[in-house]
Amino acid sequence: MRSTVLGESEGAAPSAGNDAGHSGPGPEFGPWLEKASILIVDDEPGMRNFLVRTLGPRAKRVEEAADCEEATALLDQHHFDVVILDNIMPGKSGVEWLTEQREIGFFSDAILMTAYADLDTAIKALRAGAVDFVLKPFRSNQILNAVARCLDRMRLRRENHVLRHELRATSDHVLLRDKLIGYSPQIQEIRETIARVAPLPTSILISGESGTGKEVTARSLHALSDRAEKPFVPINCAAIPSEMIEAELFGHVKGAFTGAQAARDGLFMHAQGGTLFLDEVGELSLATQSKLLRAIESRRVRPVGSEREAPVDLRFIFATNADLEAEVEAGRFRADLFYRINVMHIEMPPLSARGDDVLELAELFMTKLSNQLGVREVPIDAAVRAGLTRYEWPGNVRELRNLIERTLILGRFPDEFRDDRDVGADHQAPSSDSDETLDEMERRHILAMLHKTGGNRNEAARRLGVSRKTIDRKCASWDQK
Repeated sequence: MRSTVLGESEGAAPSAGNDAGHSGPGPEFGPWLEKASILIVDDEPGMRNFLVRTLGPRAKRVEEAADCEEATALLDQHHFDVVILDNIMPGKSGVEWLTEQREIGFFSDAILMTAYADLDTAIKALRAGAVDFVLKPFRSNQILNAVARCLDRMRLRRENHVLRHELRATSDHVLLRDKLIGYSPQIQEIRETIARVAPLPTSILISGESGTGKEVTARSLHALSDRAEKPFVPINCAAIPSEMIEAELFGHVKGAFTGAQAARDGLFMHAQGGTLFLDEVGELSLATQSKLLRAIESRRVRPVGSEREAPVDLRFIFATNADLEAEVEAGRFRADLFYRINVMHIEMPPLSARGDDVLELAELFMTKLSNQLGVREVPIDAAVRAGLTRYEWPGNVRELRNLIERTLILGRFPDEFRDDRDVGADHQAPSSDSDETLDEMERRHILAMLHKTGGNRNEAARRLGVSRKTIDRKCASWDQK
């Protein structure tokens, strides 16, 4: 078959700014093109050359195949975001090849090129799973726009799937998603650890009681890594039914099981290029642990019912509230998987061990939740602050958040969170003949407490029943170093 491409066979130059020799990705084609991997399948060297020159300078990786067998071999080895496919080729048409690939596990978007714009071909292409249709001859900006549309659809599809998954996995509104709050030594040490390991590809295991902020730490690791612009996909392994976990993680092809009416990517593929966060990994069955270990070691996943393993590029972060070493000894967790994921270990401290961090968290929740609920903030006075710092918090940060929400609804803190034992001399009202303003009295009182504690702001904040952040802010406004 002979095809003509404007700017190639006919000698007509492409539109200005859209020539194949352009060296940059070009904002007109979206921000995702420069990060994309593309496979070109066409038996004509001239067409392949034109597409490589058009897409090569703009995309992360461009591979080419001269026939369907070569294309199949490349798909077995690499993941491609988009496949650009000629329809008429020797031996097998592009539509036939695409249909076969969909049946054995092929989840990339495909653009079909053809010189014959008949309805029958278009219908067959759509049924085979092609998402776009480009007629020959075409200019370079036409194929670039088609690729950009595919990438944008893929991004939206993955984001929607991940968001739906997150909504199913949790009924709580997560306010602390991207940073750790507090100045306690334990949190400062965790911040330093995150800064050291975030840029590395190392797998990380985060342990700690439920509600201590394991997902917050995982998100911080992702945000500081070179994968920050790619997806962060959290998975609560305990929230997915055991009979569905493999399909949810690895995906499935059409007809793989009852109800699988269409092929679907798994969460591993939705996290492609980014970070996969597997929370409560200790809840996985031994059979799923075995498949997970293989996926981690080979960086390849096999969708349910598929004959092909798909390569994945992921950073793995794991979390558990269980003692995995004890689980290994009890035979409920694979030893080889434990040693594979426990490369770097971060242990999250319980809220009761974080000192005055509880006050800063309480202030944050009070501000955020009052806006969400549309009610006035409830003052956190000295007696409440003392009660908050003395409470053991068995439910950790999640329990604190629920307490603040309940307080906002009722309009007052429960009596059990009021502690008047330390609210004495340090918090006595000024005499009636004092002419001090409230701001002057506050300044004098805070500076006196700082003098009493030798300048230790953490201790001064604890005695005053305020957060360290409040002390820092006040001192900065008074030019106190």
